[in-house]
Amino acid sequence: MSPVQTPPPSLKISTVPRDARAEHPVGIEVEHLNFYYGEKRALEDISLRIQSHLVTAFIGPSGCGKSTFLRTLNRMNDIIAGSRAEGKVLIEGRDVYAPGTDVVALRRRVGMVFQKSNPFPKSIFENVAYGLRINGLAGSRSELHARVEESLQSAAIWDEVKDRLHDSALALSGGQQQRLCIARALAIRPEILLMDEPASALDPIATQRIEELIYQLKAQYTIVIVTHNMQQAARVSDHTAFFWLGRLVEYGPTDRIFTNPAEKLTEDYVTGRFG
Repeated sequence: MSPVQTPPPSLKISTVPRDARAEHPVGIEVEHLNFYYGEKRALEDISLRIQSHLVTAFIGPSGCGKSTFLRTLNRMNDIIAGSRAEGKVLIEGRDVYAPGTDVVALRRRVGMVFQKSNPFPKSIFENVAYGLRINGLAGSRSELHARVEESLQSAAIWDEVKDRLHDSALALSGGQQQRLCIARALAIRPEILLMDEPASALDPIATQRIEELIYQLKAQYTIVIVTHNMQQAARVSDHTAFFWLGRLVEYGPTDRIFTNPAEKLTEDYVTGRFG
């Protein structure tokens, strides 16, 4: 297979879904974002608007910048020495990279679920209660228990664990551990939920449960998901952004991206010509 050529400078980038509707206001607006690991630029001039209470999927080949971009939305990349961002990431009109930003408060508003489930070596209950405790979000023991139950219900795992809340979280199956991690993220009631390939390590049945959960959660949360699985993006997302070599090539309604993309590079990727 011959290598895909670099898109020409004249490439027109779609930055706003064509079916944007008033009932889904913009929750995240990114303006001319560049991101660097030391001297290496990993993201180049990214601009897009993500609507609230919808699922937005980021697709593209490995190393194209989609996970890096996801992590700019809650400044998770800050922990990497030598990294820096230029441009703006606005959440409800406030730039998260502005001087004086409370990054801890930002990450309470913008939760994250990672590719590999990472439950703490604690009980199921304590995994979900952890964020509530350290952030002082439960005023009493009864409120703590209610918030833990609410979060496990929201993550569609309550019925499976309600009789063993004090058992180790590490005894759960892979799919259950991932839903527990989602419950842990939901416990502090974020507004936005970032998910970095949340089902990539799961079997088909567990993957289906996660996808059903994502569909249900968008009624309450704005969800942004990175996935290598294009069928998954087609199933769960309302809008899709295609990244390549650190650039946003195309962004729009998922059905259009997969059936009638505006860019030849997008068409080549979604039809399997490279990736």
